[in-house]
Amino acid sequence: MLLPLTVIVFVAALLLLALSGWYAARSRLVDDRLLLVGAVLELGVLVQAVVALVHLGSVPGDDAETATFAAYALTLPFLPPVAVFLSLKEKTRWSMGVVAVAAFAVAVMTARLQQIWNLGG
Repeated sequence: MLLPLTVIVFVAALLLLALSGWYAARSRLVDDRLLLVGAVLELGVLVQAVVALVHLGSVPGDDAETATFAAYALTLPFLPPVAVFLSLKEKTRWSMGVVAVAAFAVAVMTARLQQIWNLGG
């Protein structure tokens, strides 16, 4: 895994989490700024997924770690677009809660991907 890419994805996820939390507190709906941060996050997650799947054979650890790594790498690209889609369809402040939860999940799963990758030292 590329540590700079992991940091970029993690920071983008935290930025989306903070922005959507602020929007929820202010009862604001999705706008271009939130969509831009979501798009940057999605781009980073897609690049990370491609890199992860290319290097899947060199994941340290046993088969369980490899399966977890592959599952996280394949699941991550679906979270931001689904959250943004739901926020566009749901016209209440809780739609920002969905985006915040998805951003938090991306941050945690990205950190876990890096943790699994670092098992080999």
